Amino acid sequence: MATKAPSSRGLLDRLAEDRPDIALMAPMLAYLALLGLKELLGPDNHWISALIRGVGGLWVVWLFRRHLPPWGRAHLGLATVCAVLIAAGWYYGQYLANAVGLPHRLPLPLFAGEPEIVDPRDVLAETSGFWTRHWGVSTVFWLDVVTRILVASTTVAFVEELFWRAFLLRALIDWHRFETVPLGAFTWKSFLVTSLLSTLEHPDNWVVSIPCWFAFNALMVWKRSILFLVMVHGLTNLFLYLWVVYNGVARGDVSAWMFW
Repeated sequence: MATKAPSSRGLLDRLAEDRPDIALMAPMLAYLALLGLKELLGPDNHWISALIRGVGGLWVVWLFRRHLPPWGRAHLGLATVCAVLIAAGWYYGQYLANAVGLPHRLPLPLFAGEPEIVDPRDVLAETSGFWTRHWGVSTVFWLDVVTRILVASTTVAFVEELFWRAFLLRALIDWHRFETVPLGAFTWKSFLVTSLLSTLEHPDNWVVSIPCWFAFNALMVWKRSILFLVMVHGLTNLFLYLWVVYNGVARGDVSAWMFW
């Protein structure tokens, strides 16, 4: 009798059992890999690339769902309050950093130059891609807005919290046996190093990324709940992007697009 080939589920299970870190890193790595489609497909297809990386990231989370740590409680009310405060700190903190003359972009050779601040509607009008020609700038712009906010509020929150709080915050305490470290365990090394490393992910907002990660890490130490941090992170992104769109569209403040 022929031997049945092992299923992909079995392979993933064995991989996650042998390397517990894979289950927590894979969603983030998949999301970052798919993020490359944004530049490849161009501004006219930003909404498509957002959907692809959003669905792709969540799919990898689902694949490894049996190997993730306990999610904990959501604490939705507290998460909402924290998210409003953190989003406000990110938005207005960046303006303050600009006002006092701090470099907008992380001052490392890898991130040379300053970011260009431009209304995304102008970019769509200039590139005049397939969807823009058929549906118009306004329709494609709002497709981009809706998909970007949806993905930032869901997929980004899940993949980043699994990587930063469930994995790296513990791995910096005991790299070889991180899974034995309780969620929310505190050391100054893990607390500070993760916060500084966050600037590599947010080079154009590096000044506010550090205190934001201080807040996220502190909330994790306090509540020891991944789901709570997913809620805080997702709602922070939601409130931040809604405020950016309000200021950029309703108030015509072009500078708000520096967060886009």
